[in-house]
Amino acid sequence: MEYLSKQRYDELAAELKHLIGEVYPRVTEALAEASAQGDRSDNAGYREARRTQAKTISRIRFLQKVLEHSRVIDTDGLPKDRVCLLSRVEFTNLATNARMKFEIVSPHEMDLEAGKISLKSPIGAALMGKKVGEIAEAQVPSGTLRLRIESITPD
Repeated sequence: MEYLSKQRYDELAAELKHLIGEVYPRVTEALAEASAQGDRSDNAGYREARRTQAKTISRIRFLQKVLEHSRVIDTDGLPKDRVCLLSRVEFTNLATNARMKFEIVSPHEMDLEAGKISLKSPIGAALMGKKVGEIAEAQVPSGTLRLRIESITPD
């Protein structure tokens, strides 16, 4: 079971609808055209159309599974005083005194450029359940990070 924000759930559902309703029909049409060009064994256009079809079908199936096994998070039921899913957390790396701010999200929503880290990442997992002022220790490839929670903002 995965938990997603309403926004991300709607984005994935829209992508799935787009793939099924618009992209896949174009892919099958391109495959039929390439197939009509003759010998398939020496037809690069046909092979490319088959690869595109396989990638499209794979993405459709993936999105169907994600949406089938996902639930939209009820943000009203989330704790406000501790780090949880959809919390915006500001913390200080005690080794470097660098301050960072991230939102804790599900793996399907992770986007470092947008400041979103997965709750399953080493830092995300270490922060989960902590309160302001507490120290979290994250095991990362370069060693152990000690992070002090500065603030928590619920979604």
